[in-house]
Amino acid sequence: MPKLYGKDQPQGFTNRIEKVAIVGAGGQIGRFFTEALLKTGKHIVTAITRANSTTKLPAGVKSAVVDYDDEQSLVTALEGQQFLIITISLTASPDTQSKLIRAAAKAGVAYVMPNWHGVDPQNEDMLRECPVPPERRTGPAEIKALGVSSSVVLSCGFWYEYSLAAGPDTFGIDIKNRGITWIDSGSTRINVTSWPQCGRAVAALLGLKELPEDEDDKSPSLSQFRDSVVYISSFRISQRDMFESVKRVTGTGDADWKMTHESSKERWKQGIEALKRGDIMTGFLKQLYSRVLFPNGGGDYEAKRELRNELLGLPKEDLDALTSVAVRAAGTGKFEY
Repeated sequence: MPKLYGKDQPQGFTNRIEKVAIVGAGGQIGRFFTEALLKTGKHIVTAITRANSTTKLPAGVKSAVVDYDDEQSLVTALEGQQFLIITISLTASPDTQSKLIRAAAKAGVAYVMPNWHGVDPQNEDMLRECPVPPERRTGPAEIKALGVSSSVVLSCGFWYEYSLAAGPDTFGIDIKNRGITWIDSGSTRINVTSWPQCGRAVAALLGLKELPEDEDDKSPSLSQFRDSVVYISSFRISQRDMFESVKRVTGTGDADWKMTHESSKERWKQGIEALKRGDIMTGFLKQLYSRVLFPNGGGDYEAKRELRNELLGLPKEDLDALTSVAVRAAGTGKFEY
């Protein structure tokens, strides 16, 4: 696609993203996107929802009810939108994202952020060895092939506080039962991001002007991320770093924890076998997290990719504060910040 400039656009062009549609606006990560966008006061946010949805939406969000079996209802809901953000659960029908992508193209939506928010989408070895559903992987290519929208992928690594609270199948730390399985040496560093930081990143990204004004304008614009990946991170962290933070937050020491050891590759194989047995969640988590924790396995994507934290003005975060969120959530199931 040729480079576009604001000066060449027709009268009435605002050079900013005002209308944003979100699928999953009240969900785990979607809520943080929605609230951060609304907080800026720059956007009209529309939640794309099913008629039978019981999810409570954040205040200030418009709602467009759709039927995923009726493409025209999706197209109608997306008409006039400039940016579509897709967040859907693992249990959603495999064709859900594709339906949304095709409808966005028919509605003329300029940008689509596909459902990703996980491992490095440009690391082919990792994608091949992680249980990433194929329909998630093909999102950007499908968007590009339709020739209307541009994809903007957010790559944030694992959600830190969610993953830490989820139990021993993720980072090997069982907060509720005070147990830890050291994975290899526990010193492999990976990039992780908090939910609030993800929200701030999307709000900052969509707060950029859409196009550079002219050939001499080198300031950041949304269009520079067209059909590419935006990498962000809260922490480049090891399992040992996490455990030290958990001990500080809980006021415990090594003697209070039961410790075992496993290799990342053995856990990865355990995950594959669990999936074969039909133990879906255990298998999925073990295979996914252990693969990212392979030594030199690419989980620390900032070693090869350019983080956009500074460009987006993202703040430095307090590790122990976010660990506290995870510790409380491990007991209550509620993530309170």
